[in-house]
Amino acid sequence: MIQRGVLPLLLMVCAFAPPKLVKTKLTQGVTVSLPVELKPMAPEDIALRFPSVRAPLGAFTNVDRLVDFSANISATQWPDQNLEMAQEFFKASIYNLYDRIEMITEGICEVHKKRFIYFEFESRLNGSKMTEGEQSSLLHYTFIQYYVEPGRALVFSFHCPQDQREEWQPIARAVMKSILIK
Repeated sequence: MIQRGVLPLLLMVCAFAPPKLVKTKLTQGVTVSLPVELKPMAPEDIALRFPSVRAPLGAFTNVDRLVDFSANISATQWPDQNLEMAQEFFKASIYNLYDRIEMITEGICEVHKKRFIYFEFESRLNGSKMTEGEQSSLLHYTFIQYYVEPGRALVFSFHCPQDQREEWQPIARAVMKSILIK
């Protein structure tokens, strides 16, 4: 018999079950499990969000286009797998991209027997008072993970608005732990 008060608590916990993650192939030898609500970005969305000659390995977004996951090959080439030096380089480049960074956690971790550099942070990009429609600051939660190999680095990133961090942070962490590189 369930005690009074336990059933509503049990129903509340079950109602907030994490979304189902679906294994997704990004490219030959690289897979990740993503929430079912993230769908591949349209080509015009990719062109707008990733202005580069090199298209991402994969780019996904939710229906509101507020939550994104992407995988890219970094233009930076590494002669070796010195992760500590690469970590400092990537950290400096992250700090140069934003007006303010609040680092939540960072380090080197192992996922499926591969070592990754990771950064989890909240960022602020100040708006432009001179540009119509861009006056407000952009506040985001981001989890970025790098896999460094001789000659290249794979970059996996998960972004959402800062006010949705509580909802998406456990999902972002699960997505990053699901990356499989063969």
